[in-house]
Amino acid sequence: MSRPPASRGPVARLTFESGGYRYSVHRHLVTHPHYDTLLLASREHVEGGPVKLVELKPVVLEEGREGLERVLEEVRLARYLRHPNIAAVYGYAVQNELPHIVMEHLRGCYLLTAMDAAVAVGRRLSPAFAAYVAAEVADALDYAHRREGDDGKPLHLVHRAVGPMRIRLGRNGRVQLTNFGAAYSELLGRIRSPDGLLRGDPAYIAPEILLGFLRPELGQTDVLTPRNLDGRADIFSLGLVLLEMLVASYPLDPPDVLWRDVKRRFPYNVRSEAPTFLKLETLADRVLHFGPEEVQRVADEVPEPLRRIVSTALRPSPNERYPSADKLRDELRDYLRGWPQPYGAKEAEEELAALLKEASDLDKLAVRAGVERGVLPLPPDMGSDDFH
Repeated sequence: MSRPPASRGPVARLTFESGGYRYSVHRHLVTHPHYDTLLLASREHVEGGPVKLVELKPVVLEEGREGLERVLEEVRLARYLRHPNIAAVYGYAVQNELPHIVMEHLRGCYLLTAMDAAVAVGRRLSPAFAAYVAAEVADALDYAHRREGDDGKPLHLVHRAVGPMRIRLGRNGRVQLTNFGAAYSELLGRIRSPDGLLRGDPAYIAPEILLGFLRPELGQTDVLTPRNLDGRADIFSLGLVLLEMLVASYPLDPPDVLWRDVKRRFPYNVRSEAPTFLKLETLADRVLHFGPEEVQRVADEVPEPLRRIVSTALRPSPNERYPSADKLRDELRDYLRGWPQPYGAKEAEEELAALLKEASDLDKLAVRAGVERGVLPLPPDMGSDDFH
């Protein structure tokens, strides 16, 4: 789906009714050309009742009915995803003919904001924090990968956009995977992606999705959707996120490596659903070159148990990775159990709160101009208990 243009100005106080609910928009939560625009709003039933904070994702529709059908498909798919580590989708609302996906809002910040804050104060997220967050996301993925449709058949769901801006960190230590809008599934009646459109987040994409151009499988109808695409692609994406948390830099951006044969490996005419900070063909070429040696070099200072876990998650071949997300989750939790002191939601909550406070105390903080709005010094929704 295309996105509305990024707007960096304040949101005028907007109130509208849709589907029996009254929505009051407070501010932008995310306004950045690389990510979906998100609005923070309160929602209450028109006949009264509790007020709830929600996120609204405006969706600019393509020509014809396909755009609206994709909105409905995202809402319909969310019906199968009821898990504490997956942000709920409540439905959709329409304001001036523009549909908005209505999603659960977890008070806190996105993982990307926490990573940026850590860089701003000159330190890294602790290995335990990184392992805890990745384990919680792996638990959500394991659940999603195993979901079945109403007919009892597996949905074969693949998120395809696991990244730091799809992982929400709650002020209570809770971790949520958000935004299944780019997910692949075999949900009955789902809309097929247009040919040549790279769904999801190219910065964290698994190599097998790109290899369809080089070695298409027999019967493959979409070069960007291998016939055997499964949850192991999300394990690769989560492995990249885990490595990025541990080394405090994007793993596919090593300054001392010359990447070659870009045009030969990836065609220039494929377009990405999401904008990229590098040319798509350059980014794809780096993914295809990122083998065990590169992982070991990047992860040189990572604690050995986590280095082994990351290396397995980032194997170029899906057959050499963890066969399912629960195996990755269990190894990460085994690592945490080996710590002298327990590390769980309470410890993650304390580490995140201390990090944001330290970052907020800086006189000049670059992250204030970052992707997520209003987190530093302290987001209004984190400092208020007016909503529930």
